[in-house]
Amino acid sequence: MRELATVQQIKAIHPIEDADFIEIAQVMGWQCVVKKGEFQPGDYGVYFEIDSYLPLEDRYDFLRKSCYRNNDFMGEGLRIKTMRFRGELSQGLFLPLDNFPEIAPNVTVSDNVTELLNIRKWDIPEVAQAGTDTRIGLKPHGIPTTDEIRIQSAEALLDALNGHVYYITTKMDGTSCTIYHKNGECGVCGRNYEYADDEHSSMWSFAHKRGVIEKLKASGRNIAVQGEFCGGGIQKNKLKLKEPDLFVFDVVDLDNLRYLGLDEIKDIASKLGLAIAPVEEEGENFDYSLAQLLEKARGKYPSGVNKEGIVVRSKENIGKFNSRISFKAINNDFLLKEED
Repeated sequence: MRELATVQQIKAIHPIEDADFIEIAQVMGWQCVVKKGEFQPGDYGVYFEIDSYLPLEDRYDFLRKSCYRNNDFMGEGLRIKTMRFRGELSQGLFLPLDNFPEIAPNVTVSDNVTELLNIRKWDIPEVAQAGTDTRIGLKPHGIPTTDEIRIQSAEALLDALNGHVYYITTKMDGTSCTIYHKNGECGVCGRNYEYADDEHSSMWSFAHKRGVIEKLKASGRNIAVQGEFCGGGIQKNKLKLKEPDLFVFDVVDLDNLRYLGLDEIKDIASKLGLAIAPVEEEGENFDYSLAQLLEKARGKYPSGVNKEGIVVRSKENIGKFNSRISFKAINNDFLLKEED
């Protein structure tokens, strides 16, 4: 379960110019607007990440005017979004521990209270177009879920990646798609589920039309090709594509569940006739700060629409992690304009 609600400690408090009742609390790499005087540096509280969906409870009543949502998929609740107050960003919600008597008094920083507080992730149904794909089961063969952590929630990764070879890709705004081949069998999946090969599946139609299935079988390799499926009817088609397309960002070797490197991703995508997520930068010595990454995450797609952000990955396995490092930085301009 994604850690949407965690116990955190305030790093610093900053004033907001000409604001008598609010100020900024720095929590991890995020900044949250809070009541003036309610917190001091070092205080503990509960941090709710962007896209947390809170239940309707009295302690959250002050959020109802700006955060209340109700739809057939999610039901009623309160959605936490990036907002701006007096010109300052508020990225999430931070509330005092006293508001939550169900949390044990001996909690420590980073304790996950998502399930305890009945917090869900705001989401939309996992479909490519108008709810047409038919689920036939969970994603098989241990294929990993495509979901990167936001760097503001894991600043330690900046130090871990520092000095190592890396690359940065554009985060495309669509829906997750995986096309796999394992021992002669092929399948198509979304973020969590495998889909039936029928006339209702836009992902399967794309895979057949582009000959991806035949090329995967011909290769004989047990791999899962993962990317962002973009086009009409998907996330408002921010890329303004006339036809659906898949932008590959990962390839997984299914024989040992190992991510392949960038050069192999490029080679396999080329052989399958697929595009890759645009590579914005490759480097030998990562030395970005959080502020620099958030600035780099800004910008627009060729369509002129704000891009979602960037994804940063190491080109090698890193030290104690014994695996690659991977995280995303979301464009704040994109977050502010994101609609329900």
